[in-house]
Amino acid sequence: MALLTLTNAHLAYGHVALLDNAAFALEPGERVGLIGRNGTGKSSLLKIIAGLERPDDGTLQLQQGLRLALVAQEPVLDAEATVFDSVSLGLAEVKALRARYEAHDAHDDLDAIQTRIEAMDGWTWEQRVTETLERLQLQADTRIGPLSGGTRKRVALAQALVAQPDVLLLDEPTNHLDLDAIRWLEELLKAYRGSALLITHDRAFLDAVATRIVELDRGVLRSYPGNFATYETTKQRELADEALYTARQDKLLAQEEVWVRQGVEARRTRSVARIKRLEVLRVQRAERRNSIGRVSLDVDTGSRSGKIVAELEAVSKSFGDTVVVRDFSATLLRGDKVGLIGPNGAGKTTLLRLILGTLAPDSGTVRTGSNLQVAYFDQMREALDLDATLADTISPGSEWIEIGGAKKHVMSYLGDFLFAPARANSPVRSLSGGERNRLLLARLFARPANVLVLDEPTNDLDIDTLELLEELLQTYAGTVFLVSHDRRFLDNVVTSTIVKEPDGPEGEGRWREYEGSVEDWLLQSERARSLQAGAARRAATAVAAPAATNPAPSPVASASPAAKRAKLSFKEQRELTALPALIDALEIEQRQLGEQLADAAFYSSTPQHVAEVQARFARIEEELMEALARWETLGSR
Repeated sequence: MALLTLTNAHLAYGHVALLDNAAFALEPGERVGLIGRNGTGKSSLLKIIAGLERPDDGTLQLQQGLRLALVAQEPVLDAEATVFDSVSLGLAEVKALRARYEAHDAHDDLDAIQTRIEAMDGWTWEQRVTETLERLQLQADTRIGPLSGGTRKRVALAQALVAQPDVLLLDEPTNHLDLDAIRWLEELLKAYRGSALLITHDRAFLDAVATRIVELDRGVLRSYPGNFATYETTKQRELADEALYTARQDKLLAQEEVWVRQGVEARRTRSVARIKRLEVLRVQRAERRNSIGRVSLDVDTGSRSGKIVAELEAVSKSFGDTVVVRDFSATLLRGDKVGLIGPNGAGKTTLLRLILGTLAPDSGTVRTGSNLQVAYFDQMREALDLDATLADTISPGSEWIEIGGAKKHVMSYLGDFLFAPARANSPVRSLSGGERNRLLLARLFARPANVLVLDEPTNDLDIDTLELLEELLQTYAGTVFLVSHDRRFLDNVVTSTIVKEPDGPEGEGRWREYEGSVEDWLLQSERARSLQAGAARRAATAVAAPAATNPAPSPVASASPAAKRAKLSFKEQRELTALPALIDALEIEQRQLGEQLADAAFYSSTPQHVAEVQARFARIEEELMEALARWETLGSR
């Protein structure tokens, strides 16, 4: 039985219908990804389900006693409260019950209260809050007021998670979360025993979490079983069918319009039924809501920069006692597309400023290339004047802009980014978060630049715009520095990554450059960790074994450790010889299966075959790690 059901829902702002006889049901254990273009009404739908808004018409039915928790895009928190107190508000009922039990009021039924507390796991609510804060890297005693918007979002997420509701409603939960926090949230949602309805444009997150995709398109909710990759395949087929049907209807309407306007002789014999069909076709054409247009992206690369964009040698930078960058060296060339990856606050912006020469290092040398024209996308949108109009933001004091040597009217240019001409003179503050990001991209691309610095450009952008931005950056002839936690976006754009390494014996502030995408970095770092762990185990075994058998070795024995080393048996020697070929074969198979899984058409095959390939892909990584560790063990002997 469905936990909640929405039927015949209608919602409109002005003449635009956000919900048009929409229907939706959420089943127990489902994790539903709600997707759609910016401004189509996804957040409004979430608020209706949470009971914060009411539809113009329609019915929402909830199971009795159903508990829901909503994490909004812009959470409202008490600025004077601490993080711990704010998060514990999600357990207000549990806290009240425990307070009543501990007060020992004679009028209370203590047995009933105790049963309720145990059912809600209320005796350890402080521990639940503390664990959640640790996982989301939040300081319990920090006051809410000074926190950034991203940290406040994490506080609101923690507040909802500790309540353990039956239905979790999440509006853009991955915005401002780093990769580790996103992966943690993925695992939490997959293990979550309740149901979840989430709005997100993070395609990798949807692939990992969603069991069903629901698309809000032109006021109608359409359901697609499976994850986002399955949805993409089905949607492409639907769009092709819709385009074919529309073309046929338009052709038929044109033929009938020609027929009805024929001469007098033809009109004497025209069919009444045919005229009625023409009237129906006219009504259907008038009521048709065409698919929303797509953003048209283009960028002026300006003049070419020098071959070397930046060359860093043993660069270090500290702020007080905190080392942000330590002994970092790299050579970045024209045309490189570099992704910067690290936790929030790790120093990605500082490293970018060092690379571009706008911040001097404490030690080391930085040599920037010649003829650099840098355009910067700011995730906080500080470059936008909220009181300026859209037209003035794009082209102050002029109705024309020049892109790649060609002039374009500002109205037409705004139309490329889906801003209607009527909104050109509206203030920036009237735009939604996603629309402001689109406007910032429009402003960025209106200026010639051969170096693009994009700081979290994917936040609040819908999936269609994300895909078009990917295509633009892939073909962009200049250099790109990209800060993002959207793994799919990074994988599709970057040619290398600069990653903040965990603090270790060498100290903090270590950054390392990896060739390839995010998946390549994860694979390389996992192999390095496996080899390091294997070396550590072997070193511990080598130290422990002599200490146990011969605690005081003679100088002669210790001077010739090679004599004590066991030789490989014939079987082990054959195994060592065969291991490189085995590792190569596994890597080839892994690459081939990865290409299969990345192809949307693959998911049109049977679900059993898809599951088998996914399981084999996961097993290959384990076999590869075992083979590498075994090769290292035998090789060291």
